[in-house]
Amino acid sequence: MTPKAAIAELRALGDATKASEMHRYHKVDRPYLGVANPVIDERVRTWRAAVDLDARLALAKGLWAGNTHEGRIAAAKLLTQARIRPDDGAAWALIVSWVPTFDAWAVADHASIAGQKRLVADPSRLDIVETWTTSDHLWTKRAALVMTLPWTKQNHPKPAELAARERILGWAATYVDDHDWFIQKAVAWWLRELSKHDAARVAAFLDAHGNQMKPFAVREASKKLPS
Repeated sequence: MTPKAAIAELRALGDATKASEMHRYHKVDRPYLGVANPVIDERVRTWRAAVDLDARLALAKGLWAGNTHEGRIAAAKLLTQARIRPDDGAAWALIVSWVPTFDAWAVADHASIAGQKRLVADPSRLDIVETWTTSDHLWTKRAALVMTLPWTKQNHPKPAELAARERILGWAATYVDDHDWFIQKAVAWWLRELSKHDAARVAAFLDAHGNQMKPFAVREASKKLPS
């Protein structure tokens, strides 16, 4: 399977009217094919089953470089897998190489979900993510929180998980003065997810930093807190 052949398959499944609607919705000037995510999921499952890891990485790299919306979504989905064998860092390196090219939330979020899996597989990769927190590139900075959402999920975190959670909350604390909507939304998202498992910690964060956050972000972060 080549990137060109994969795009041809997606294009054949697309809809011109839906493509125009997607272009207006996402507001990023790139080609849209008008293919729904469940259809992309089905194609990705077929491609993944047909190729080895090296070929899958090459396909993902080519689809991302092709710059269609659906191609980039498919590239991310090709690498969204809890266990990749061997996990020698090649998949993670490819995802990292995409981060500076993030330019819209949907594509960035799909790639970040793939990144989440690789971070959970090797938490030492958080050292790389930490360097993104001071980036001047909005989407790189945002990705540091979106990719680390798995650390909001544990009810009873192990010491290493708790240390990583506190580390990421430290990053979030440095974000509260950045009033870009997407950054504030990312902070609120992280806190809202954590509040489902550690409401007291989120309440403490908001007590310390809520006055620096946008009101909508405080409301979003507080949604799951006990009233």
